[in-house]
Amino acid sequence: MKIEAVIFDWAGTAVDFGCFAPVNVFLTIFEDAGVAVTLEEARKPMGMLKIDHIRTMLEMPRVSEEWARVYGRSFTEQDVQALYSQFETKLMASLAKYTDPIPHVKETVHQLRQAGIRIGSTTGYTATMMEVVTHHAAKKGYKPDFLVTPTDIGDKGRPYPYMIFRNLEKLGVKATKQVVKVGDTTSDIQEALNAGVWAVGVIVGSSEMGLTEQEFMSLSDEEQQVVIEKTKAIFEQTGAHYTIQTMRELPALIETINARLA
Repeated sequence: MKIEAVIFDWAGTAVDFGCFAPVNVFLTIFEDAGVAVTLEEARKPMGMLKIDHIRTMLEMPRVSEEWARVYGRSFTEQDVQALYSQFETKLMASLAKYTDPIPHVKETVHQLRQAGIRIGSTTGYTATMMEVVTHHAAKKGYKPDFLVTPTDIGDKGRPYPYMIFRNLEKLGVKATKQVVKVGDTTSDIQEALNAGVWAVGVIVGSSEMGLTEQEFMSLSDEEQQVVIEKTKAIFEQTGAHYTIQTMRELPALIETINARLA
């Protein structure tokens, strides 16, 4: 009994250090609508299907109150659809720029494959968005064995477990306890827990950390440790079985899990 598959998230986990492609667009579409949102508010629902992300932001008490102040009424589903239409257009225009693999990802995937482990993936992006991401990421050396988007399972993205289940079916995994899900948001952790697989939060480069690579590297060792510990605590409070600072630690963690399974 050992780990047979690892399922990675995409933005903030495998590519796009800091998960900035969607965040910048969320900030822009709300600003264009006359309702300013904070970076923290834009990041909080990260990992969800993007239209659900917008809906969740609008349901936040402060954002909801600000929307009512600006428009004289509560937001409607028509508002959600209008914001999402703008989001999709703006994101598609910039998405290719945010497809660089995060440090240690390619080497780790190669090491896992050498050990006979299959590589799956899930995302909060739609199938159309992922056509752009997968094309450019593959050219840069990152290509998992399988991908499931919310589009493929009736738009029931995270925290629903169905994208993970579809990966398990395609990858031929015998049991959920033989699967590790690695992600950079609380939505990833919830998805893993709901699917009954091992939930692992990756810290450096994550949306939860919310820093660019340059910003992170400019911090002192002590400052880096502070943001690492803060991010680790968020994952642990959400229920993650384990956290890793970078992908470099994943193969050793899998050996730890294998020892527990044995």
